[in-house]
Amino acid sequence: MKRNFLNLKIVLVEPIGPLNVGSIARLCSNFDVSELRIVSPQCDIFSLEAKKMALKGQKYIDNCFIFSNIEQAIFDCDLVLATCGRIDLSNDIECENPEEISQWISSYKKINNLAILFGREDRGLTNSELLFAHKIFNIKTSQNYPSLNLSHSVAIILYELNKCPTNFQRKNTKVFNLASSKQIYESFKDLEEMLIRIGYLLEHNSFSKISKFKKFVLKAKTSSHEINVLRGIVHQINWFLNNSKGK
Repeated sequence: MKRNFLNLKIVLVEPIGPLNVGSIARLCSNFDVSELRIVSPQCDIFSLEAKKMALKGQKYIDNCFIFSNIEQAIFDCDLVLATCGRIDLSNDIECENPEEISQWISSYKKINNLAILFGREDRGLTNSELLFAHKIFNIKTSQNYPSLNLSHSVAIILYELNKCPTNFQRKNTKVFNLASSKQIYESFKDLEEMLIRIGYLLEHNSFSKISKFKKFVLKAKTSSHEINVLRGIVHQINWFLNNSKGK
């Protein structure tokens, strides 16, 4: 996949079907994906069923990376996208169609590491897991039966990414400088701990409130520099709190 990004990772979260894993491995080969990553597989991904479906994509199964959680699977990536087929999302979680996101990606000169998260076959990704993503794909289907087969979703997304113009075919491309998923996660972990410490948040409801802050940051397309400024402010406040006791 010779696009304006390098090292594309397909990340499957808790897949339950070896046939799907094999089909996706084949798609990885079709579209020159760099790596197949799997988070807590719920099936035998090395089974004969999976390998038969993979055909020439078997190398992706043999060399796949297995992780125990999503954070480990994506925190070396500059940009994280996720897919969602659910219709019960909260109103403040925004989804876009694959063509829109592909066009947005192609506006950047180069993205060094891109991960695409695909959720469980039976229930997808949770709202909190979707917050790891900068943008969320939603493939429009019938309202009567909106859920797509996992491997079909992967095929559609890879096709849409592949057909977009490369950075060599577009003018006025931008340098990619968005804060990474890891930077956002670590910054808001520090912020949450500080706000609990000063009494602004309570532990039992801190996650839901911090999640809203995260959504603002993602919508604002916050840069790496800007998130580092936020983290620096939090660190300075913590330093002041630690050094002002008894004064």
